Amino acid sequence: MNVQSKDLGYTRDMRQWLLITTLYLTGCGNPTVLDAFAPGNELVVITRNGPTTYYLGANEPAGLEYELFHAFADSQDMTLRIKVASTIEEVFDTLARGEAHIAAAGLTQSTARDQVFTSTRPYLAQHPVVVYKAGQFRPRGVEDLTGLDIVIMQGSHHRTRLSMLSEMDPDVTYRVLETAQSSAVLSEIEADQADVAVLDSGEFSMQQRLYPRVAKAFQLKETLNTVWYLGLDARATAWQAKINEFLDSAAADGRLTDLEDRYFGSDANTSRIELFTFQRAVEKTLPKWRSLIESVAQEFRLDWQLLAAIAYQESHWDPMAKSPTGVRGMMMLTRPTAREVGVKNRLDAEQSLRGGARFLRNLLRRLPNDIEQPDRTWMALAAYNVGMAHLEEARRLTEGHGGDPHLWQDVRKHLPDLQNPDIYPHLRHGFARGREAVTYVDNIRHYQATLALQDIPSQTISQRLNLDDLTAKASDLLNWTPLSL
Repeated sequence: MNVQSKDLGYTRDMRQWLLITTLYLTGCGNPTVLDAFAPGNELVVITRNGPTTYYLGANEPAGLEYELFHAFADSQDMTLRIKVASTIEEVFDTLARGEAHIAAAGLTQSTARDQVFTSTRPYLAQHPVVVYKAGQFRPRGVEDLTGLDIVIMQGSHHRTRLSMLSEMDPDVTYRVLETAQSSAVLSEIEADQADVAVLDSGEFSMQQRLYPRVAKAFQLKETLNTVWYLGLDARATAWQAKINEFLDSAAADGRLTDLEDRYFGSDANTSRIELFTFQRAVEKTLPKWRSLIESVAQEFRLDWQLLAAIAYQESHWDPMAKSPTGVRGMMMLTRPTAREVGVKNRLDAEQSLRGGARFLRNLLRRLPNDIEQPDRTWMALAAYNVGMAHLEEARRLTEGHGGDPHLWQDVRKHLPDLQNPDIYPHLRHGFARGREAVTYVDNIRHYQATLALQDIPSQTISQRLNLDDLTAKASDLLNWTPLSL
């Protein structure tokens, strides 16, 4: 059901939360049911299911929010219990009832929310974006929103901004979709059920991989700070101090930047046309090969989506592919590489996939042991494209310029130096197409992330599980065990 709305956004929720606050203050509530922040105690987090928050990934739980609050629980030596809400209102209702320590659900800081709940320091800055379907009318600014059918998610902070615009111009109207999923909003645009939508920039960046026909019309100037919220417990201020200390540390040591890059930063070299082409291939070509790719990936203990992404980058899942330089097959192996990994027929899809998977495994093992994931995989992919010797030279250049040769983002900046005429003549191994290697890795990261997103609807987490239960569930479902490289 869609709700036509022109009210002030949070009035009903504010009244409800203030009522709950009054009940607590008069003794009718019990804010002490939650454990204190202490080693061995339980940390309860309320979140929502989605690609930027929390979902069951290929091998284990994933999501930017999940990784962050999981790390916080570890930092406090607390066990983690996760509750999943279906709407943003449910997130705050759960928090207000004293049933969670933290609400970590991609929540935008707002004056209305701050009047009731305690917020942490911001850990992510985003912007509101107006999106539309490419080929349709593109609004260039808020003045072009008049008369358009605008949709937003239920509980969205953008409702406040749109309500203000509606007060100034009654012809600006919007609908609230009864969902906390940005994918549902983008589906409305792609299916021509609405003209435009307003989303956070991070949500859109992540979801556009699945909706390549949807494009950004314009960006609003305001900055949206993403925070965690704490409930009405008398200990909230003390908890806030501990969380802020953790977030300060995560910002200082680069963990926040790394998370932002991993979840939002893999589209740098991917155009919307390429997104659309990939989506068509996922629908029409991948089903023929998926079972084989999954089988080979399991054999070599690789994420099947990673192997599929490499195969698409190499050949667009064409086992007969051939390049002008003579590389052939699904994984586009050279003759020397095929001999090295035991492939006799490069045009046999299974042999090619197994050869490519074995070659990637070899590269992963050859990298220094102190390179951790996910940087280890990104560097192995670069070596798959440009060669291990050239990758090592890029790592030495990185270190020489003060960067960290163990971090992909630092090495990524110096791979293009391998084709810089002022630099490569002085390198032991000379010229290499370093810029192409960067694009190669970026594309594979994008394709892998897109394939992972495809599976999220079937992996919606509705149960309220503790972390051990969820990890056990993932292992049972996928028969997966970690492999040390």
